[in-house]
Amino acid sequence: MLDVSKTIRYSYDPEDVTFLLTPIKIAPTDVAEKERLIQSGQAHYSEMISEERRPDARYMQIYENALGRHLVRIAFDIARIALRIRNEIACGDLAQQISLCSLVRAGVPYGVLLRRALVKLDVDVTHYGVSIIRDRGLDPVAMEYVCGARPNADILFVDGWTGKGAIAGELTKAWKSMSGQPPRLVVLADPSGHAWLAGSHEDWLIPSGILGANVSGLISRSILRSDILGPGDFHGAMTVDHLADLDRSRDFIERVMATFDAVLERASPVERTTECCVHLRAQAAKCVGAIAYHHEVDNLNRIKPGIAEATRAVLRRRPRKVFLRDAEDPDLAALLHLCQQDGVETEVDAEVTGPYRAITLIEKIS
Repeated sequence: MLDVSKTIRYSYDPEDVTFLLTPIKIAPTDVAEKERLIQSGQAHYSEMISEERRPDARYMQIYENALGRHLVRIAFDIARIALRIRNEIACGDLAQQISLCSLVRAGVPYGVLLRRALVKLDVDVTHYGVSIIRDRGLDPVAMEYVCGARPNADILFVDGWTGKGAIAGELTKAWKSMSGQPPRLVVLADPSGHAWLAGSHEDWLIPSGILGANVSGLISRSILRSDILGPGDFHGAMTVDHLADLDRSRDFIERVMATFDAVLERASPVERTTECCVHLRAQAAKCVGAIAYHHEVDNLNRIKPGIAEATRAVLRRRPRKVFLRDAEDPDLAALLHLCQQDGVETEVDAEVTGPYRAITLIEKIS
């Protein structure tokens, strides 16, 4: 068994999560240069990282407002998911032990919340943060560790939301090759219909979706470089120290959990709706396909649907345009703030956005 005591430093309570990540350091890459290297095929996005943007006071206030509006909803959805998992255990469809594997890093806050909820429901649960990288798959060393640590446990993968389903597809491919089984993916918001369990299928502003390291334990997204990491290493990540004074990781968890007991009294287990998911997948694919057709997009990775993905694309990439369902939607305030700051063109068209409330189109670099 690997020694996980040397994994990356983070700001969560150690009981809440064990990150299976190798601490590394690499120099930041300028956003424009990163975009050029990615689109030219000279480098994979996981081989580089830009310095994470420091949110200004207005942006942090938008986050606080969103958290205030949605605290109870987050707790309610976590409670409903946790109750469903407990029911699945009781009827024998899940093992008595559960290992939560949150997909680093957007899934981690929800894995922390779900672990705490399951503990309150007397479920034997532990929680890991593991890396998955588009086109590179799920970290095999991390998953070998998880399976070895709790061989009798069923594994549930946790993420915050689904966009167009790229990571869900990557997870399915990787986990089937490792285990022979389809993954059980649990998310808070599943507008594209790719999750096994979801709090809802609405594209709504999950407040942590508009922040990065400072709501995810002060870690970067995962990095995979063969010149730094060996075959026996976990995928890599860095500690994002320059955002430490704005860290909201524990605050987010504690504020949501402060409402949990009250919402649990009126929560019922979430339902799994296969027919609904089939319809949502078709809707999402049609929406993304239409944007690709009308804007001559030959690589769907340039289309980032959903509030969280659209916002993160403006923060990290070079956006061409942002499509909005409704410019007056308070859940789009953070995204609009960034677009105004950076001079990004916006277009309001509910027909274009389909099941999503926002979509960002990444600029093509010739």
